[in-house]
Amino acid sequence: MKRIAFPSRSQWNELLKRPAIDTVTLQQQVKAVMDVVRQDGDKAVLQFTRQFDGVQLESFEMTEAVINQTIQLVPDDLKRAIKQAAHNIRIFHEQQKTAVEVVETMKGIRCWRKSVGIEKVGLYIPGGTAPLFSTILMLGIPAQIAGCKEIILCSPPDKSGKLHPAIVYAANLVGITRIFTVGGVQAIAAMAYGTATIPQVYKIFGPGNQYVTCAKQLVQQDGIAIDMPAGPSEVCVLADHTANPAFVAADLLSQAEHGTDSQVLLVSTDNALVDAVVKELDIQLQALPRKEMAAQALINSKAVIVKDIAEAIDLVNQYAAEHLIISCERDEQIAEKIINAGSVFLGNYSPESVGDYASGTNHTLPTNGYARAYSGVSVDSFVKKITYQKLTKEGLLSIAGTVAAMADAEGLEAHKNAVLIRQ
Repeated sequence: MKRIAFPSRSQWNELLKRPAIDTVTLQQQVKAVMDVVRQDGDKAVLQFTRQFDGVQLESFEMTEAVINQTIQLVPDDLKRAIKQAAHNIRIFHEQQKTAVEVVETMKGIRCWRKSVGIEKVGLYIPGGTAPLFSTILMLGIPAQIAGCKEIILCSPPDKSGKLHPAIVYAANLVGITRIFTVGGVQAIAAMAYGTATIPQVYKIFGPGNQYVTCAKQLVQQDGIAIDMPAGPSEVCVLADHTANPAFVAADLLSQAEHGTDSQVLLVSTDNALVDAVVKELDIQLQALPRKEMAAQALINSKAVIVKDIAEAIDLVNQYAAEHLIISCERDEQIAEKIINAGSVFLGNYSPESVGDYASGTNHTLPTNGYARAYSGVSVDSFVKKITYQKLTKEGLLSIAGTVAAMADAEGLEAHKNAVLIRQ
């Protein structure tokens, strides 16, 4: 982890850059795969699954019998944990539903807005270095609450052509009945364009590696919506002298172990704390099964010392972290000044991993600085909001002059006539 003390504001842009990738070459590679899937459908999906995942599949949709058999492999204690997490996530997301509210803007003119679930959505669940079954809860539960009629799931198979049992259990728990053992670019392309087996969807959700992320961004150009632009996972910890160095190190490592391209950032007003955190990182890293991956991520990561908390707040707002942990005294006061972050964790006893799994908030969040303009996934992500209006004759008469004058000024005579003809 690189240590930087008291950088000038002119250095911040360079300092806060995420690890770069060659996007031109990446897009060419991804588009080539997508084009073949679009043309050859299931045949291409099987071909790329063999090529990229190293497994030969005869078919890639799980039957109901196989789903039921797979669920039996999940230990009871893990089932209980998943159910507890699902309960909390459902409670939090249920509160995001909004009632229809009719507004009378003028006498005889009523306007309202109604949320309608997106009819067909596709969930992508990574299953490579870590089977992220928790993401199914984060996506499937708000999709259910929103009223999406068709929810499908794609996840890459292991070398035996199967999915991790917890992925299947979580999917079944949230009512996903169509599960496909397909991953990578070919899964995104199949959901975007449809094949004989995998239905086309209207919006695609879920995290993935740089290839999956690129594929999602490319299908947007063909009119398929995605949850948000995303990149490798990241965390920023804002810590002062009241923080516990062991806790901070654990939080940094919990993100670093996601992948070699992950990034973690420590921002502190206390030099001694940074020294203690660096020592703790070395100690805790040695005990991690994924220590090589985490160590590589730490190479892309920084510890920044700033002069005071006001400057620290400005720095973390400019970074716009996916996850922001505030381990400071007066954490809630500081949080009020945070304007760019995907999800914020307050105090010494709010580790980011709790939000990742079970507190109730959603862990599908904007990365790579997109938190400046994007929110994390919520029930709103799975609905479109349709506006309605109804005018009485008296209401139309009261506003006709306004509409006619504006239409006339814009030179749109037919617009004007559509109002005046009803008088």
